[in-house]
Amino acid sequence: MIMNILFETTADGDLYINWLLSGLYWTLGLALSAACLAFILGVSVGIARNSRNLLVAILGRLYVQVFRNVPLIVQMFLWYFVAPDLLPSTWGDAVKQLGPPWGSFWPALICLSLYTGPPVSG
Repeated sequence: MIMNILFETTADGDLYINWLLSGLYWTLGLALSAACLAFILGVSVGIARNSRNLLVAILGRLYVQVFRNVPLIVQMFLWYFVAPDLLPSTWGDAVKQLGPPWGSFWPALICLSLYTGPPVSG
């Protein structure tokens, strides 16, 4: 009975199961992309934190402290709503005009990569 609703059509003629599979596709794509970028960033920052160059080590530690101590939901809001307004106007407008799902994919990818990088760095 409950499973039958997945195969009913929506108002635009698509099936509910297709919506769910599309969401799964985008979620897995975002998670894998963010994990790869976070690994690269985390290894780089981990090397920087152990650098003999004092400035590089301080910048690595600062990055870890900032992104580890700011909650994920706050970072999501900042990357989605604030960051496009900080860009030059032509870039900010281009980012805001990206249609779904790309308009939310890129801020989420940046946010998840930066948030997940510090635990990888050690």
